[in-house]
Amino acid sequence: MLFENLNIIEPILKALKEEGYTKPTPIQEKSIPHLINGKDILGCAQTGTGKTAAFAIPVLQNIFTSEEAEKGPKQIKALILAPTRELAIQIEESFTAYGKHLNIKNLVIFGGVPQNPQTRALKQGVDVLIATPGRLIDLINQKFIDLQNVKYFILDEADRMLDMGMINDVKKIIARLPKVRQNMLFSATMPNEVSKLVDSILRNPVKVEVAPVSSTVDRISQGIYFVSRKNKKSLLVDILKDESIASVLVFSRTKRGANVITKELENAGIEAQAIHGDKSQNARQLALKNFKEGKIRVLVATDIAARGIDVDELSHVINFDLPEVPETYVHRIGRTGRAGLEGVALSFCCEEEKELLRYIEKLTAKKVPVIGGHIYPITADEAAFEKQETAKKNARISARSGSSRSNSSRSDSNRSASSRSSSNRDGSSRNTSNKNGSSRSSSSKDDFANEDSSKKTRNNGFNSRKRN
Repeated sequence: MLFENLNIIEPILKALKEEGYTKPTPIQEKSIPHLINGKDILGCAQTGTGKTAAFAIPVLQNIFTSEEAEKGPKQIKALILAPTRELAIQIEESFTAYGKHLNIKNLVIFGGVPQNPQTRALKQGVDVLIATPGRLIDLINQKFIDLQNVKYFILDEADRMLDMGMINDVKKIIARLPKVRQNMLFSATMPNEVSKLVDSILRNPVKVEVAPVSSTVDRISQGIYFVSRKNKKSLLVDILKDESIASVLVFSRTKRGANVITKELENAGIEAQAIHGDKSQNARQLALKNFKEGKIRVLVATDIAARGIDVDELSHVINFDLPEVPETYVHRIGRTGRAGLEGVALSFCCEEEKELLRYIEKLTAKKVPVIGGHIYPITADEAAFEKQETAKKNARISARSGSSRSNSSRSDSNRSASSRSSSNRDGSSRNTSNKNGSSRSSSSKDDFANEDSSKKTRNNGFNSRKRN
């Protein structure tokens, strides 16, 4: 089955091809035709299964085809709720990628930082709004958002929202939506409260299920290195000096980080190239071509740029940074262990990432084996320093959020937009206008520590590549 067999319009097919996608995942194959035809969907799936494209593609298509007959000011036609800002950003980036040849505007909003960029973007008109529940309710109460024209409602990771205590906010938002709309709900598990929500909002839904996360994890050899952030690059260089490692995909959390890692490897005599959103399409395609042809054995990528990578004989995945969304870990490591090969996934974990590791292990219900014996173990002093830095960072975030909540509570929701104080509680926004190439603005910044270290270490197992 190919995407072109799913009745997808040409502009989206062109975007998918440019992203490197030709074959839909099981959840995409099962969901897209029903959603294009207006059916409600109940999807039992994790983040790493391709479910974002499963709803993004039909929503974009349905908005675009209806826009042909509905010219006028842009109003919110699709609302996607996500539990965390990391997931919300990923969803927005997917809508941007798949809708790059459509005249459809996307906006993502979440809490924790100033709301002025969001409100300015909302005034300019938005077709697709991706939001976390708390921030959405704030802006609804301040009269910045009207949901009366929403035709498509997507609730992503409903069970996680329940765990995070968001379910009542979700119900408040649903109460403001038009009665007639298409609904899509995705949840990895189906606790009682989520089942009640399903019964209340979905109308004769098509149920789509995909293989659980454990099936991916079970077939891959995993290992974790506890290492300070400043020693990560040196550890990576040492591991990759073992030339028996045939092909490696290294994941960086940021675009700047991917560039720094690549430069470090090249300086050590290891051929590597980076792919991320700041690289041109030609540069990304050339890097991928060189990787597939064996001209380079290391490709450094961000999660978004890596979505189009389809390499059967990938021996290793290395998580230089642990992902903030635990399902992304499963999606990353699932790129190895294909074509009859034994896959190997190695991860680096500094002190501030230990909480992310706990989330990953909770999701997979498995402990990732610790690789000891290397000469970069995190020392007590390094651990204490990183804990202190993490505590300071969290304190700054808490103080900012507390101040914002106070200001928001004092604000008069009936005041005009022009008189609103910039001190109101708010969040960073990304506004995207897609038409034959996208124009994007974002206040998010890369955060990558560029420390230098010249130490060397020995490699520890996990380098075998076997055919079954």
